[in-house]
Amino acid sequence: MTIGFSARAARSTCVLCVAGLLTLMPAAAAARAGRPDPGPLGGPRAAAPQPALLYRSGTQVRPRPGAPGVPDVSALSWVVADAETGDVLAAHDAHRELPPASTLKALFALTVLPVLPGGIRHEVSTDELSGIGPGSSLVGVVEGGTYQVSDLWNGVFLNSGNDAVHVLASLTGGWSATAARMQAEARSLGARDTHVRSPDGYDAPGQVSSAYDLAVFGRAGLRNPDFARYCAKVDAMFPGRNGDAYGIMNTNRLLTGADGVEPYPGLIGVKNGYTSKAGNTLIAAARRDGRTLVVTVMNPQEGGGLAVYEEARSLLDWGFEAAGHVAPVGSLARGGVRPRQGPEAAPAAATAVRPTRDDPGWPETGAIVGVAGLGAGVMALALRLKLVRVEES
Repeated sequence: MTIGFSARAARSTCVLCVAGLLTLMPAAAAARAGRPDPGPLGGPRAAAPQPALLYRSGTQVRPRPGAPGVPDVSALSWVVADAETGDVLAAHDAHRELPPASTLKALFALTVLPVLPGGIRHEVSTDELSGIGPGSSLVGVVEGGTYQVSDLWNGVFLNSGNDAVHVLASLTGGWSATAARMQAEARSLGARDTHVRSPDGYDAPGQVSSAYDLAVFGRAGLRNPDFARYCAKVDAMFPGRNGDAYGIMNTNRLLTGADGVEPYPGLIGVKNGYTSKAGNTLIAAARRDGRTLVVTVMNPQEGGGLAVYEEARSLLDWGFEAAGHVAPVGSLARGGVRPRQGPEAAPAAATAVRPTRDDPGWPETGAIVGVAGLGAGVMALALRLKLVRVEES
């Protein structure tokens, strides 16, 4: 088979390859040496006050005079943090390792968004939809359908579509390579509780994260304009069969007000999730009076399926009221990780739960994808796809 490229398409392909290399080289280097925290949004790098507190069991808070009482919530683990400074205002079992469900898609987006422009169009193959877990949430991607990448991202952020995740992962090297890069990205951000096995967040043996790590991912995502735009969308149109389109709505009830949940004033995203093993999980961010908070809630034990939203609401309310009345108990910055007791072992290689297809030409294991191999993989991606650059809507 011969594939022909116009000069314009060739230039777009080269731009994609270079963008991918420039974006992923820092993640690979960071996984080896540790990336410094990029600092707060538009401010100096946050300090790391008493990071060891976050490794203690129970609720951690350091109230000053006038501080409101921490709300009584039933989640197994939660964190309230200032997204600007990275200061953790309060937490409960912040580093407890738990299944993350679809909140892991925040890490997926952090890893893949920078190297997959939304204006690309792609025809979906049968192999790209294989291996999706039974009972997965789906947005409705169909074999043979042609989708703009931005449509697929809407499917990920709004409808939590595992089918959209599978296609996007295939476009950037395959399931195993994506899991490995997500693992490296987590480590580069100082998120050491996260172990990636299935990039879509589907329950898999050994796949865990923590309220602390999810807060790190939420904070980092808000710094990416594309991430921030997608996660704040209430609804969108998704391409259907025969050129028809249908509406999809964000499943984050704090954002949309669906199912009788009152929308939270100032909410700006980020991502919710649910599996039978993980229970309900949520990363939520809100902005009020110039302050942005990120809250994570993992697996409430009381109140039913909507309790995750009401407990997040209580924690957000507390965080805005407590601002200036509590001392930080830790930091989401790189300095907030637990002090080492000795030489730290290299992170274990990521082991992905693979779909039924193979991923030829890409590394099968390892927490770091080599830059040279990555460049070859991105070039192979460009040659394999029928790429057409269009303007993103």
